[in-house]
Amino acid sequence: MASPVAQVSETTSSAAATSSSSSLVFCHFMIGIVSNRASSSDYDDDMKRAKELGIDAFALNIGTNDFTDAQLGYAYASAAENDMKLFLSFDFSAWSTSDGASVGAKVKQYANQTAQLFVDGGVFVSSFIGDGVDVDAIVSAAGQDLFFAPNFAPGDGDFGNIQGALNWMAWPNNGDNKAPTAGANLTVSDGDTTYIDALDGKAYIAPASPWFFTHYGTEVSYSKNWVFPSDLLWQQRWEEILTLKPRFVEIITWNDYGESHYIGPLSSPHTDDGASKWAMDMPHDGWAEMAKPYIAAYKAGSTDVLPYITDEQLVYWYRPTPRDVDCDSTDTTMTGTANNASGNFFRGKPNGWESMQDEVFVVSLLKTAAEVQVQSGDQSQTFQAPAGVSAFSVPMGVGQQKFTATRDGTTLFSATSLKDIVDECICGIYNFNAYVGTVPAPTTISQLQPDGLSMLTLGLQVACPTNTLTAGTASATSD
Repeated sequence: MASPVAQVSETTSSAAATSSSSSLVFCHFMIGIVSNRASSSDYDDDMKRAKELGIDAFALNIGTNDFTDAQLGYAYASAAENDMKLFLSFDFSAWSTSDGASVGAKVKQYANQTAQLFVDGGVFVSSFIGDGVDVDAIVSAAGQDLFFAPNFAPGDGDFGNIQGALNWMAWPNNGDNKAPTAGANLTVSDGDTTYIDALDGKAYIAPASPWFFTHYGTEVSYSKNWVFPSDLLWQQRWEEILTLKPRFVEIITWNDYGESHYIGPLSSPHTDDGASKWAMDMPHDGWAEMAKPYIAAYKAGSTDVLPYITDEQLVYWYRPTPRDVDCDSTDTTMTGTANNASGNFFRGKPNGWESMQDEVFVVSLLKTAAEVQVQSGDQSQTFQAPAGVSAFSVPMGVGQQKFTATRDGTTLFSATSLKDIVDECICGIYNFNAYVGTVPAPTTISQLQPDGLSMLTLGLQVACPTNTLTAGTASATSD
């Protein structure tokens, strides 16, 4: 049932009128999956977590759902209470490029909210795709100055009437929204260059994303099944951003569980669109923690992360199974008739699976040098990690995953991951999502709530134990 529409009062304050030309970090937030939120307090934890990481504003991805205004009202109220900023990001997979006047009216509806982000005196507005929308109609209906930075594509969108642009393609790709191939391999940096050239001095919103995997089968109407290779992308991309120094950075995303690039907690209130099959027991909180010193360094204009490391730790991630595991007999994509209007549906393993490496990835954040030992099943390697941020990988081994950091012969911290790598099909499906952990281990484990699990069993052909990870079930030490 749709939430009642919240009436949003228009309150002007000095905060709402703030204009900023400094480096800002945004994070994409999907409003379309939070229709179950009942008050502004349901947003408070997200706002507090993001602010603590150094994120300046949430980009609120909105479609045309009947619950959108209720949720925007709650979000803006929470952001004002928690000293966060927000802006609207119109999702043109739902909006039409002929909706310029309606888009502008929606901007006007929220423009004077305390939590609204203003940049250079204009209401900040963005989009997902939207090439061809009438920008003049948006500005006219909004009735005020805008800082419009949509996700227009160079060569397709008109860059003459905008103040900046967002590059969404945060993953290595083939130039046609799929994993790269030997004959077509575009890096994220290639995308930076294309956008910066097209913008010709206007503001660039550089993307940063840790992962991409989606696996909707024929049990839903929006079937799609592919990966972009990510591996150590999260660390490598932040290093690129420190060198590139774009005016803005947008993290993709806070809560898009369906594409596996969330850095927010699994417990963040949301409904299930089928993503629980690969998001359950797969927290990504460690990626958020890892971003914190990078965000601080970016805002300071520094290429050196070391001065911004406040807590020493290891962040590690890996897929829960080797890529060659055969799940064809039980996977949800193998039965039924898919709606493949998007061209993104493939049966069985996700398109691009060959580009994923069977490795365990580890990033150390250290104030001074230390020795890092990684044991993956029967595979074990030791690395000399210097002060600052360093990245390592070891071949994936079936079994327990153990991580230790020592300095001068003394153990700094050690932990055994809560999730083993297994040579079988968890819940019967191909799961190319990443499990992310930290050492020292967290005291609590973020878990999907009942609304976020409502579609778990839809289409499954085998039993699927729910929320199996519990803090304290694995050994952990810290000296």
